[in-house]
Amino acid sequence: MDLLNEIREDFLALEQKDRLLLLLEFANELPELPQKFQDHPDLLERVVECQSPVFIFVEVDADGAFHLHATAPRESPTTRGFASILAQGLDGLSAEEVLAVPDDYPQSIGLSEAVSPLRLRGMSAMLGRAKRQLRDRLAA
Repeated sequence: MDLLNEIREDFLALEQKDRLLLLLEFANELPELPQKFQDHPDLLERVVECQSPVFIFVEVDADGAFHLHATAPRESPTTRGFASILAQGLDGLSAEEVLAVPDDYPQSIGLSEAVSPLRLRGMSAMLGRAKRQLRDRLAA
């Protein structure tokens, strides 16, 4: 969870207006979907709580490392930024570490004055769905 903590500290170290710029940087860094998901978008789950069409899929590799794959439209930079923060911040963590991420992490990065509560709920929903998919994979 170190990277998520670093991301939070980076946001909180900035003035409110600069936090949006950092979020836009994350939007530009959302990793591309692996080819297997580009060929099979049906594997991705829509995060219906998001205003923009956001789709995610989680997997745990053979070494037990967590990976979150997400797609969001370029014309929705806030949503893309949130997806990117989670994709990058959770990547490579163990299942236990991912499940231990506080559910209120999206509210803790200091964006409540910069983005709407609806958008923050969307990021919370992304995190919640990622955790639920992870629990489902572990139970299977």
